[in-house]
Amino acid sequence: MRIVFAGTPEFASTALRAILEAAPRSGFEVPLVLSQPDRPAGRGMKLAVSPVKEIALEHGVPVATPHIFSRKRDPAAAEAALDALRSARPDVLVVAAYGLILPQAVLDLPAGIGDAGLGRVTAINIHASLLPRWRGAAPAARAIEAGDAATGITIMQMDAGLDTGPMLASQALPIAAEDTTATLTARLAELGARLIVGALDAGMDGALRATAQPADGVTYAHKLEKREALLDWRERADLLARRVRAFDPFPVAAAQLGELNLRIWRAAAYPGSGAGTGATPGTIVAADRHGLRIACGEGELLATELQRAGGKRLNASDFLAGVRIPVGARLALPSAA
Repeated sequence: MRIVFAGTPEFASTALRAILEAAPRSGFEVPLVLSQPDRPAGRGMKLAVSPVKEIALEHGVPVATPHIFSRKRDPAAAEAALDALRSARPDVLVVAAYGLILPQAVLDLPAGIGDAGLGRVTAINIHASLLPRWRGAAPAARAIEAGDAATGITIMQMDAGLDTGPMLASQALPIAAEDTTATLTARLAELGARLIVGALDAGMDGALRATAQPADGVTYAHKLEKREALLDWRERADLLARRVRAFDPFPVAAAQLGELNLRIWRAAAYPGSGAGTGATPGTIVAADRHGLRIACGEGELLATELQRAGGKRLNASDFLAGVRIPVGARLALPSAA
């Protein structure tokens, strides 16, 4: 089975590594990997390769980094990308957090690995949710933000819609109380790697079976935006605590006190705060070795790991030893709220 793999971040590189490691026993061949172009990163803004490209290069697999597949927007670049894909003669395209929209012409190009009951399987996606819940760009973060007890991985037969294709395999994964998007995504990556290898093995044996997604229960995991980072203290403390976890590692929950810009990396609803002290939302109720207690629309948030602009992440005790935050001071509210 000739597999072209398309992906970019760490989540996808875990799956690529698993496919490459399974190749000798499973009869997989990976003639080409697609990943997003190298991007400036770090303080020096030097060009950095994606985690997927790094794994491919380690294994001697050719890598293409097209910036577009749309003939309408850039005909020459799109045709060059399609030519690279045709030359690889794939049986199937495996996609995981690639970051580029793949038009129908790309999805139809592979020879296919049979019909699983709902059409020829030419392209497979590793999606980090239990579809149809959390279609879209940020499923792990939105699941944490919403307070879901579990999420999972769906191996999906791709079509032209946004995560709408038939399901080939799925498995649930509990969301731990302390999970951040970073930790949850790492666990989902391992699960996705196991499931995609199993699905490809099933494809080799003609054993793939597709199931249409339910019409009920569809939700959309919209992309995380930097503008979401500034917390709105008029909301409930438990919701804000979930946002702190959901926004790690991006965009990172933020608060502003005058000229002081804060990042909040760890926080929880303060036990027993109930409806709160009656203080105006955003008011600093306490600032001590236990953390920064902040009045919310309902309850209080206890921030226990903080960072100032240009500084290091510190536990609250160490942070407050170097930064004076007076009780009674009030954090800013988002201007658009």
